[in-house]
Amino acid sequence: MSRATVNAALGDRSSGIGSAWRLLLSQMAVAALGLCLLFASDLRDMVTIWLTASTYNHCALVPFLSGWLAWQRRDEIVHVTPQPSFSGLFLMGAGAALWLLGDAGEVAVARQTALVLMLQSLVPLFLGLTLSRALLFPVAYLLFCVPIGEELLPVLQTLTAKMSMAMLDMVGIPAHIEGIFITTPNGYYKVAEACAGVKFLVAMVAYGALVANMCFRAWSRRIAFMAACIVIPILANGVRAFATMYVGYLTTADTASSFDHVFYGWFFFAMVMALVMAMAWPFFDRKLTDPWLTKTVACDGRPASKSSQIILPAILIALAPVGWSHASAAIGRVPMPSPIGLPDVPGWSPVQPKGIVPWAPRYAGADHLVIGHYADGKGHIVDLAIVLYASQAEGREIIGYGQGAAGLDADRWVWSSAGPMIDTARTEYVTAPGAVRRLAATWFVAGGRVTGSPVRVKLDTMVSRLVGRDQAVAAVIVSAQDREGLPAEATVRAFAKSLSSPDKVAARAIAEARR
Repeated sequence: MSRATVNAALGDRSSGIGSAWRLLLSQMAVAALGLCLLFASDLRDMVTIWLTASTYNHCALVPFLSGWLAWQRRDEIVHVTPQPSFSGLFLMGAGAALWLLGDAGEVAVARQTALVLMLQSLVPLFLGLTLSRALLFPVAYLLFCVPIGEELLPVLQTLTAKMSMAMLDMVGIPAHIEGIFITTPNGYYKVAEACAGVKFLVAMVAYGALVANMCFRAWSRRIAFMAACIVIPILANGVRAFATMYVGYLTTADTASSFDHVFYGWFFFAMVMALVMAMAWPFFDRKLTDPWLTKTVACDGRPASKSSQIILPAILIALAPVGWSHASAAIGRVPMPSPIGLPDVPGWSPVQPKGIVPWAPRYAGADHLVIGHYADGKGHIVDLAIVLYASQAEGREIIGYGQGAAGLDADRWVWSSAGPMIDTARTEYVTAPGAVRRLAATWFVAGGRVTGSPVRVKLDTMVSRLVGRDQAVAAVIVSAQDREGLPAEATVRAFAKSLSSPDKVAARAIAEARR
């Protein structure tokens, strides 16, 4: 065979591969656009969080970084003919199922993760498993688009406060800790949400994953680097909080606040990043000239499915959870138009409290929220709140950020620490300005079950929505303020014992609201 014939054959093959790429990439782009339109509300919410919450500003860069990482691999995969595969339908189905569960349980992060999974499934659907393995990291990196991490706030606040206390003790500064509040001889400090280090931890993990892929080849080094990207920011944030209190001890609390505002922010994050990179630099084992893929990509020889064969099943899978959601939305939803009252509690009488800092829980969008004050003959004063939702939706959930005994107003009551075990309730201490402390015990009633677990409430809500069961949920909150000689815990326990069954209180309130 002549050289000209060989070159012509290779040219024809290259042309054929190029045509397949162009066709399938264009189909994949149209499919991605369709998913974004179908789940536009979730996409809009996710992008809004990127642009408005400083913790997740870095997420806006992730799609571009993912695209850049895929582009870097183009020379190693462009010679391979894409082979559409039905295997991508499994990932599409998993994403659709997760979206349905997230929608039923009103878990926004689950719906947003599901959208990303469905978009990722388009790669094996249109390009096949071989190319999906070659593009695994760029595609998987898209998961960092999902704004997740705020759930760690209470844990990191508590951890930062305890680390600060340990360091204050090391340098001989007398201090007292109450949850996330620390008192020194000349200052009173709160480890606030912004001081917990969540924003730096979330961004550092995303940055660390990128560096681990680009600068390391050995998995042992990648894992060690990722561990450093988690541990070092947490420790550094504890040092930052301690340094702020130390400056306040040497000077004034106002000076400490000014120091923290200057030292904190991206300057602090840059220092942490520089420290981690400096420690890891000697261990980088991937050169700039090294190929991105450890193995040469070759077609596996299996017959390819036609893209036209996978489009209809993919459309049906994507539409199924949306259809189910709309069909089940109205089932089990019974209005609650009537006002509700407070129950009679044996041994306790309604009162107008004196010497108590006003308190009320925050439950946005509740159909009913009533609160009353009771006292017994021993001087105990307690607040009882009953919250009802006929059904839940985005922005009006009984479990959600800013919902509960503390709420979002930092000038009023703020979360301090977890409380003691009282029956099956969720207990927490909340604190008001002036070091006023209050204990709140919350019983949730969902799906006919009484629990103090937010996770259990979400699961019961999900099941009720999916099977068309009564969607009403309620919260019964018993709260008392620490007073001289009358600790809040003893007051709450005494009232909870007299109240007997929170689920019966909730059932009575629901029945009253539906009359």
